[in-house]
Amino acid sequence: MIGGDTARRRASASGLTLFLGGLAAFGAYFAMYAFRKAFAAATYADIVGWPFALDYKSALLIAQVIGYALSKLIGVRVIAEVGRSHRARMILSLILASWLALLLFPLVPPPWNIACLFLNGLPLGLIWGLVFSYIEGRRATELLGSMLCASFILSSGVVKSAAALLLQAGVPEFWMPAATGLAFTPLLLVSLWQLERLPPPDARDEAERVARVPMRAADRAAFLRAHGATLLLLITGYVLLTALRDVRDNFAAELWASLGHGGEPAMFSASEIPVALLVLAALALLMLVRDNRRALLAMHGMILSGALLLGLSTLAFHAGLIGPIAWMTLTGTGLYLAYTPFNAMLFDRMIAAIGTAANAGFLIYIADASGYMGSVALLLIRHFEAPDMRWLHFFTLCSEATALIVALFTILSALHFLRRPRRIRLPLAA
Repeated sequence: MIGGDTARRRASASGLTLFLGGLAAFGAYFAMYAFRKAFAAATYADIVGWPFALDYKSALLIAQVIGYALSKLIGVRVIAEVGRSHRARMILSLILASWLALLLFPLVPPPWNIACLFLNGLPLGLIWGLVFSYIEGRRATELLGSMLCASFILSSGVVKSAAALLLQAGVPEFWMPAATGLAFTPLLLVSLWQLERLPPPDARDEAERVARVPMRAADRAAFLRAHGATLLLLITGYVLLTALRDVRDNFAAELWASLGHGGEPAMFSASEIPVALLVLAALALLMLVRDNRRALLAMHGMILSGALLLGLSTLAFHAGLIGPIAWMTLTGTGLYLAYTPFNAMLFDRMIAAIGTAANAGFLIYIADASGYMGSVALLLIRHFEAPDMRWLHFFTLCSEATALIVALFTILSALHFLRRPRRIRLPLAA
């Protein structure tokens, strides 16, 4: 009896530690968004003497995304090889560097201050892999990962709402990004402190989910040779989802204005809260699926469902069956249902199903580097091929095309894993 009580207390303490670790991962990445996305709440419409055909805000976005994409390319190696030591210090140093670039932003005149956004994005692309390394390879990774993924669904809207409130309070739009980042710094520090208290995966985690190890160049090359075709299908879909998500995220102010809700700071976050809750619940439920191949196929089903919701809700909006708030909420839900698994659990379960000792960060960063290059390409296509097209019309067209292609490629990838022999699970140690 005493032994049973002791075991229950240990399990309860372990569960609380994991839950606090998930909250810390959420908080750390939530705070990072304050340094990355706050500037998108401003329109930067009146830049005197701006000489280029590309508008100033789009130039800022492209500069930041190029820095972010370059960071993801660097991260393919860095995150694959990083160990468990000094991660919190590395995260803090990278975010400090990004904030210093924001401090330079109002001090350097346009167009030269566009380089400040490049320097701001360059260190931030490594943060996701460093934070995710704390939680991958665990039996509870779906729960912890869903909490982490909820951060980037919810944080962008909340950060832009906070930034819009600072603008309304009289903070100049060029100083607003640095001020917003400073406001979220206490959350960052507390979250990093708690992440460092999270213990590494235990023996049962490693038996069920495969040990997570650094991957050197030869390991990465061998993995890509063995699984490159399936990864190409998945990552192509992810490129489209990333580009569309960035249009919806970065031009939310313009989209809401076209929909008749401009100048309402609460709209940035009001449409994202139900999205975060729905996606969080869907991801967390995957923890109940113990078989790794079934869980991997369930994630394919989640991506497919998101693509269908994205496409069908856009068609319904065109037909006048739903209003603008419902449409923005449904497209957000569909986008993030399809997009979110790539950032955590899809590759974590893929490694476990395949049975190869590796780490998910390597695959996440290949996908992310490709995705953000796709985001830059979509912005350039919009500005040089359809410069007079309104953002709302552009977003709806891209939503329909993305939904169709992602659905097709996801089905092809799922068929590949259905045909693949099951990994033989070893019995867990007593």
